[in-house]
Amino acid sequence: MADLDLVDFAVDYARQKGATYAEARFEHQTNEDFILKNSVLDALYFGEDAGIGVRVLANGGLGFGATNSMTKGDVKALVEDTVKIAKAAHRKDPISFAPEKPVVTNWSVPQVKKLSDVPVEEKIEEITHIDRELKDLKFKIPARYFQQSNKQIDKYFVNSEGSKIRSFSPRVRLFYFLTVAHNGNVEQTYQNYGWSGGWEALNELQMRRRVIDEAKSMENSLEHGKKSPEGKMDLVAGPQVSGIAAHESCGHPTEADRVLGREAAQAGKSFITPASIGQRVGSPVVNVCDDPTMEHGIAFYAYDDEGVKARRRYLYKDGIINEFLQNRETAAILGTRSNGSARATTYNVEAIVRMANTFVEPKDWGLEEMISGVKFGVYMKSFMEWNIDDKRFNGKYVGREAYLIENGEVTTPVRKTVIELTTPTFWGAVDAVGKDLEIFHAGFCGKSDPGQALDAALGGASMRLRNVYLR
Repeated sequence: MADLDLVDFAVDYARQKGATYAEARFEHQTNEDFILKNSVLDALYFGEDAGIGVRVLANGGLGFGATNSMTKGDVKALVEDTVKIAKAAHRKDPISFAPEKPVVTNWSVPQVKKLSDVPVEEKIEEITHIDRELKDLKFKIPARYFQQSNKQIDKYFVNSEGSKIRSFSPRVRLFYFLTVAHNGNVEQTYQNYGWSGGWEALNELQMRRRVIDEAKSMENSLEHGKKSPEGKMDLVAGPQVSGIAAHESCGHPTEADRVLGREAAQAGKSFITPASIGQRVGSPVVNVCDDPTMEHGIAFYAYDDEGVKARRRYLYKDGIINEFLQNRETAAILGTRSNGSARATTYNVEAIVRMANTFVEPKDWGLEEMISGVKFGVYMKSFMEWNIDDKRFNGKYVGREAYLIENGEVTTPVRKTVIELTTPTFWGAVDAVGKDLEIFHAGFCGKSDPGQALDAALGGASMRLRNVYLR
């Protein structure tokens, strides 16, 4: 409790030192990670870190600092330095924050099976069991790599406007990489799944089935796969493909700090400008959302790291650029309100505009119904590779598991389907969106300097694109 008292002290002392606004964020994180390579436990890591980050507005300038020394004297010195940084800025254009009402609350993510109650030996055995099932398959899998990570995050946020927010967030992540060989040919895949909650994650996500099915599809592709067709045709994209497109060609370009040019030298720019709200970027059936409140999405949160209540953000709505991801600073610049998009990886970095759980919002089409309407095309169920320029305008997605569609039916597997086109062309080609929402494909979203690699989920429903060029 003494550590939490220091958070309140930091905010009060910052005001005494001349800050017009102050906030302090205490975080305590515990991490448990292990790596399994070809049935051998290769690495095991336990980590713990805690500290306070302080941010202030003073004389129109913004200052941030952090410490992991939890004494009153060190926190006092931190606050003094942070206020000095803000005052020394001497900005001609003073920084301000969009107004928010104070919030006093306590939220947490429920766990059916608490991470802290499950011995690491049991967690390792569960992944080892999946690896054994892979070995039992009747084909060659020369490389099997699993990385399993568990994180528990306690936070306490206080600001000078009266907000006091406590939270607890447990997160589970499983990354795996497989290599399958057949008759001198090789197929590789990597997959990343994430969950907010407890150790029930692997059962809820059906990870054993997913891994085994993935390996079988790789063998099938190697044994029966043909070269993917080239030219203009229809494409049915699975939830994983729609998810990476949502993340890269919608989530990133609608980050307000990118739109304003702040990330240009770090994570890149955006083809979108502040005047782009209301412009068409896709067909009327396209809704791309970012929603921190999606239950069990790895980026779940109820309030962001500026104390703003989270909600669903419609970034592209009915094919129109609808809103940006905003924190309080960008919202003030653009004359709007924050939509709860400020997050930091830990206490010692400033909260910045970030995606959370980004996805194509489902509609009412069935997958078979979409496929039945394709005379000739490709069903790209998953991807192996993606590339996109720093403005998030020219994108490329390469299929991992894909199948030929002939006369409305899925037939033979095809290998390395490539779709490469602009963001408006991609979303403008969508004429149908499925009801098969998946939101548990996880990623690490990187931006800022120093870099912050933050948990993010990407997913969506299957969707059909008409008359796009494949190669």
